[in-house]
Amino acid sequence: MLRISFFASFLLSFASIAAAQVSPGNPLSGLEKLKNYESRRESSCNPDWKNANSDNRPIPAGETLILADLEGPGAIAHIWFTISHRVKNYSRLLTLRIYWDGEEHPSVECPIGDFFGIGHGVDRMLNSLPIQVSSLGRGRNCYWPMPFRKSAKITITNESDIPCRAFFYYIDWQKHPSLPDDTAYFHAMYRQEFPCKMGQNYLLADIEGRGHYVGTVQSVVNISDGWYGEGDDFFFIDGETEPRLRGTGTEDYFCDGWGFWPQQGPFYGMPMADCRKAGDLTSVYRFHIPDPVTFKKSLRVEIEHKGSQTFPNGQRNGFIERDDLMSSVAYWYQTEPHKRWPALPPGPERLPIREKVLLVGYKAVPEAKHSDAPLNVQKLAGATDNKQLHFLPTEGKAWLEIPFRAERESIGNMTLRACHARDYGIYRVLLDGKPVGTLDFYSSKLDVLDKKLGWRELSPGEHVLRFECIGKNPDSAGYLLGIDALTLEIPVYARSSKVDLRTLQKK
Repeated sequence: MLRISFFASFLLSFASIAAAQVSPGNPLSGLEKLKNYESRRESSCNPDWKNANSDNRPIPAGETLILADLEGPGAIAHIWFTISHRVKNYSRLLTLRIYWDGEEHPSVECPIGDFFGIGHGVDRMLNSLPIQVSSLGRGRNCYWPMPFRKSAKITITNESDIPCRAFFYYIDWQKHPSLPDDTAYFHAMYRQEFPCKMGQNYLLADIEGRGHYVGTVQSVVNISDGWYGEGDDFFFIDGETEPRLRGTGTEDYFCDGWGFWPQQGPFYGMPMADCRKAGDLTSVYRFHIPDPVTFKKSLRVEIEHKGSQTFPNGQRNGFIERDDLMSSVAYWYQTEPHKRWPALPPGPERLPIREKVLLVGYKAVPEAKHSDAPLNVQKLAGATDNKQLHFLPTEGKAWLEIPFRAERESIGNMTLRACHARDYGIYRVLLDGKPVGTLDFYSSKLDVLDKKLGWRELSPGEHVLRFECIGKNPDSAGYLLGIDALTLEIPVYARSSKVDLRTLQKK
């Protein structure tokens, strides 16, 4: 209870927004006191709220949606998002920006997933005090206090290449008569190094002004086998050339020990803690809520990217620079104006895994070869352009071949996106004549689902994906087949076949 009490006290006393004093014994103390503000909300509620239930906003590809444009003085108390977007790693491709008091450059600029504590564009649950993510990673909540004097503008930009179908949101805020002179502004900035720059520490924050640092989210993709977390953290305060705060290891800064162990708490946690093998994904957080780091003029926060490495000759070094893919979010409060950070990398460049579309089913119908059964293009909601390749055999010996071309040598996780329904069959799948899986496309309800075909190496040139019907599920009413797309998820660290395929296959 003491930790929760402290945070409740921090929320209320930090910005001096609430009139009540919070007693140290009960985090709910003060709720009975009358509040000197008006409760307000901006949301995606349908304007025709009495007759309609489509309470969301679409965001076309490449466009920006304004969630709120508020007039101060005020304070944002709660932000909630949930999103329907049929793009892998979508939370890295949607960018959140917040502007205070009409500023030109945002004080918050982050991919949505990273802002809510989880990197890599992955949906994962998180349970801390300032950030909570539920619904298997899809219900995102933020409770950082965000006061503003004149105005607040909140936007979302869709940096993917297809429309975001539905963006739901609440912005709960308070309209105040005034704010105290010592009220500071909330900031959150994302940055990345893909890979980390050898010979220099990773930069978490470079701040000018007066304020206090309140948190870090760090996300790492292991480029090679080994432990990445031997790097120390350093806080250079007010221009000092020697770090006033010096750490003892990455897991130590994030309040863990002897590596990362999956757990989540109010102030620190490891929601993604796979960090020993090539391709492992890690996301960890540390919120300086009981212990904000204060600065009067400036703050520079760095962390080393060092750990263990085993070399091809078998030799091992337990403390050496690693060139992993590292990204982060720094959270802090400061007086305005803030120092402008470097431009945010475009959405696709923030992805640790790039999805290459090898073929689109409905577009491949003219070139496809098949047994004596109808083949056509069928409308299907949720498929690419709402269309799919539709193969309609009536017996279990049918086959279908779809040619496609790879422009360059590549390696990655091959995925088949296909229709599943009550009258669909079981098919053996072959790539260039070699079996890659046997898939049952029966489902009690119509849906477009992904099926993994494993890590595959493609040479430049022509390839053939073949489907051989071998029967049907006992509950299925037929042998049909519907293909949406074939994709290859290519990790940034696996740009050629020089990567050890055996290591990747373990993933």
